[in-house]
Amino acid sequence: MGLNFNIMKKVIIALLITSTFFVACTTDDSGGVSRVTYFPTINVLGDNPLFIPQGGTFTEPGVEAFAGDTEIDFTTTAKGLYRGGTTLDTSITDEYLLSYTATNSDGFDASGTRKVIVYKTGDLVTSIEGVYTSSVKRNGVYGNPASNYQNIKYIYIWKNADGTYGISDAFGGWYQYGRALGIGYITPGGTINAVNIPTNTFTFPGTLTNTGFGGAANITGMTVDPVTKKIVMTVSWLAPPATNYSFEVTLTQVPL
Repeated sequence: MGLNFNIMKKVIIALLITSTFFVACTTDDSGGVSRVTYFPTINVLGDNPLFIPQGGTFTEPGVEAFAGDTEIDFTTTAKGLYRGGTTLDTSITDEYLLSYTATNSDGFDASGTRKVIVYKTGDLVTSIEGVYTSSVKRNGVYGNPASNYQNIKYIYIWKNADGTYGISDAFGGWYQYGRALGIGYITPGGTINAVNIPTNTFTFPGTLTNTGFGGAANITGMTVDPVTKKIVMTVSWLAPPATNYSFEVTLTQVPL
C-alpha cells in the first residue's frame, strides 16, 4: 500500500506541475493582446467586363473599399494583356485588366479586378477587326470536355499601324481557355496581311511560337464570311520535341 501511495503522490505532483506550466504559457501568449484589426474588403461595382469602343471614354463605374465600417483609399493599376500597355488607353484595342488594391492600417491587403475591353468592330468586308468567340479543334476534334473548346470568350483581332492585322492567340484559346492554362500559354504575334478580304486573299508573314510550350507555328489559311460574321483560320504547329498539330479556329464576331 505504501508503495502504491507514493507512486500516486508522484503522479499527482507531476500533473500539477504540468498543469501549472501550460496555464503560464497560455497567459504569456495572450498577454497584451487587446487590439482588433478589421481586414479590408473591396467591392467592384458596375459592368465586368466593361466594353468601350476604340476612342471612347472610360468612366470608372465605382469601387468600394472598407476596413470594418470605415471607407479606405485604394490604388488602381492597369495592364494591356495582349499589346503590352501599362495604362488603360482607349485608343488601342485590347483587353485591359484593372487591379484595385486597398490596405488597412495594419498592412493587410484586399484586391479586386475589372476587365475592360476596348474594341473596334470591322464589317468583315473592309476590316476584320473585332471581338470574337472561338470554337477550336486540334487535329480535327475538340478537346475533352468539348464544351471547354467552344464559344470561348474572347479572341481579339486588331489593325496594326502598317495596315496588317494582329490576333491575340493564333490557337484560338485552346490552351489558355480550353485547357485553362492561362495567358502564359497563348500563341501571340500572328500577322495577317489582308490582300483582298472579299476574295479571301491573305498572306501570313512570320513564324509564331507558343509562350508556354515553344515550337514553331504558322497561320496557313483564312476564310471570312461577312454574312454569318465568321472567320475560319487554320494554323500548323510543330510542337517540341517533334509533334505536328493542326488547329481549326472558328471565330464568330461579337456584335458590339
